[in-house]
Parts: sequence; structure tokens; C-alpha cells
Amino acid sequence: MNFENKNVLVVGTGISGIAATELLNKMNAKVILFDGNVNLDIDKVIDKIGGKERADIILGNLPKDVMETLDLVVLSPGVPTDIPLVNELRNLQLPIWGEVELAYQFSKGKIVGITGTNGKTTTTALVGEIMKIYYESVFVVGNIGIPYTQMVSDMNDNSITVAEMSSFQLETIYDFKPDVSAILNITPDHLNRHHTMECYINAKANIFKNQTSKDILVLNYEDNTLRELSKKAKAEILYFSSKRPLDRGIYLEGGNIIYSVDNEKIHICNIHELKILGTHNYENIMAGIAIGGSLNVPMDCIKKAITSFVAVEHRIEYVDEKNGVKYYNDSKGTNPDAAIKGIEAMVTPTLLIGGGYDKNSDYKEWIQSFHGKVKYLVLLGQTREKIAETAKNLGFHNIILVDTLEEAVDVCKEHAKPGDSVLLSPACASWGMFKNYEERGRVFKELVYKL
Repeated sequence: MNFENKNVLVVGTGISGIAATELLNKMNAKVILFDGNVNLDIDKVIDKIGGKERADIILGNLPKDVMETLDLVVLSPGVPTDIPLVNELRNLQLPIWGEVELAYQFSKGKIVGITGTNGKTTTTALVGEIMKIYYESVFVVGNIGIPYTQMVSDMNDNSITVAEMSSFQLETIYDFKPDVSAILNITPDHLNRHHTMECYINAKANIFKNQTSKDILVLNYEDNTLRELSKKAKAEILYFSSKRPLDRGIYLEGGNIIYSVDNEKIHICNIHELKILGTHNYENIMAGIAIGGSLNVPMDCIKKAITSFVAVEHRIEYVDEKNGVKYYNDSKGTNPDAAIKGIEAMVTPTLLIGGGYDKNSDYKEWIQSFHGKVKYLVLLGQTREKIAETAKNLGFHNIILVDTLEEAVDVCKEHAKPGDSVLLSPACASWGMFKNYEERGRVFKELVYKL
């Protein structure tokens, strides 16, 4: 699409909306920046976009006469696709893109798209490190925190873009097609947004919907949903497995990571050479190896990257030791499945801080994963009573309800003994108490440092 003098509505004034506005300005589009929050400070929005001449800003309600002038709508990922405004715009037969689709129209070079319920941030960061060892022009973008649209102007034909894709972002793609895509796993999450598991799975599957037989799709062989999804894919499938040898793919056997390709089994490394722990992280590593190999990165470069890679912030991140008690920040454990992996990584008696915003999750499997490892469950937020009731029904009664994260840390300090660990792994989103999981994790770390 030629964007010059086209009327483009950008919905949302967060980081994605601002980055989309900046890119559209470079393309000489006429931008209308809209946000339904009438209480926003319009001067701050103007400052974010670099001046009022950059966009017409509308807050609160979008007038019908404005809608009728539009050529394109660009939604920020946080905007649900089924709200009345979006349905009204859709009824006008307007193309409705996400920020990722907008960026893709101008992207150059090779693209790696990574999604999954859990592990995508770690894997995206890892793949970025693998690519940077071998390629000169590498961009790590998307749900990891840097808008795709913010970087496309700097890309060239030799660039490698590694993009973390959330289900929210994948809902609104049309032409977006990665050269290599990866789905790490699929477990229930964001059902308050997607409503059904089927819709959530379909959103994730969009990552490969435009791929052809010339492209690569990396999948977790141990995920039954992904094996079923693979039947719909046109791309060449490359599996990884933490439980069994594969004739073709990457697998874990006896603590060794093996790459099986062209009737050759290549020993990459032993897990004891890695700086990140847990089977879920070994799966992330194997996905990274598959992606790197698919883009012709030499195995010695891949080994160098994976053996030097450390955990990303907020994902089972060691914080400090106080009075013989170790504190870990797993604020990115925003759903039960991710939080289970946090528990599995602990090797000492653990005081667990959980709870937060309710995404209509089921917490039974999370509670069942405690296996005598969790000494106390300290709960806060909107879900605390719901989780407490589930725990009691399953026979776990060492539960303490608190009102704030600061109170949770203090309670853990009082009850922890030397040799114990304290783990913040909420199994819930942070909304309602914090802006995002990053803020929650940073606050937790500050509280620990002050102990």
C-alpha cells in the first residue's frame, strides 16, 4: 500500500501506537491517533509523538464522520478485536491491521517469528544473541519490548529480524510471513481476551499461515496441540524434543543436546555447560538451535551463544540472598503453566508469592505441582481468594493472604528459614496492581534489596 496522503487511524497511545504513528509519518500518511481514555493528558500524547502536527488526536469517542474518511486502521496489541468500535470499523470494510503487519510492509531481510504460551521472551533474546554472533545487522523486536515499527527504517536486505509475537499481535496479521517461525508450546492463557481455547490456538497458528514450503516451522514435538497443528502447515517442519530422540531435529538425551540432520548426529553441548536451568529452558535452547541452524549459523557460533546466555530479567531470575534465604524473581510467570516451570526449577523448600489479575485461569495443576516443595503460599491481588479456595480443596492449607507485595515480602522474611527460597511466580497478570509484569518484578527486587 502507498501510504502517502492516506487517512490512517492508529488506535492506542501506548508504545506500539506511538511507534506506528512515527512510521506512518515517515510514509507521509495522514494519521488520526485515537484512544478511548478521555482522561489522558493530550499534551503528554503530543509530546510522545513529537508535535501536534504529527497526528490529529482524538480521545473518548471516535466520530462517525471521521470513520468514513479512513483508508486503514492500525490496532495496538492491547486493543481487543471484538470491541464495538472495532466491529463498527470492520463493518465499513476497512482493512484492520496490527502494528506488526504495518511494520512487515516495510521490513527488509530475513524474519524469524517466535511465539508460544511460555518461553518466547527467553527464546527470542537467545536467538538474537545467536544471530548477532554471525550476522552484522540484527534486530530483536516485538513483544519483547521494542516495537517492530520502530526499527524497520534501519533494516536492509541483509538484516535478520527476530520478532517475539504474542497472540494479541498475531490476531491482526494479513501478509506477515516469517522465513523461520517457531511455536514453543500452547497451554491455556488469555482466555478473557480470546474467550475460547480454539480462538487462542488459531491466533498462535497465524504465525505460519502465510508460510510456504520454502520456509521453516520449528515446533515442540512433546506438545500434542502443536503436532496436530502441524498438519495445517505448508512450511517444512523441524521438531525439538526434551523426551525422545528424533530422526531429524534437536533433542535432549542423557543431558546432551543433539542435532540430528542428514543422517548425522551432532553433539552441541551438555546441559551442565548452560547458564540457565530447567527442562523448559533446555527446550528454549533447542528451539534456538533449530532456528539458528535454519538460517545457516555455524554450530560453533550457536554453541558459543547458548553456553554464554543468561536468564532474561523477571524469568526465574536470582535476586539476592538474605539471612541464608535466596530470593528469585519470576514475575514473568503470568499464567499457571509458566508458574509451574518456576516451581520445577526450585531445588530448595520454597515460599511462593502468587496471585494478581484474573485471566479466567484454572489453578489446579499449579497447586498440584507443589509436591511438598512449597512451604507457604502467600497470595495477593484479585485472584487470592480463588487460588486459596483451589489450594484448600486440594489439601494445601499453608496459605497467607496479604494486601500488597511489600507485605508479601515481609511475611516471607518472617517465615523463611536459612536454606529456603522465596519465589515470586504469580501465575497471574500484574494488571490492577502494577502497570506490567516488569514493574512488578522491579518492585519485588527493590523490596528484597532493602531487607
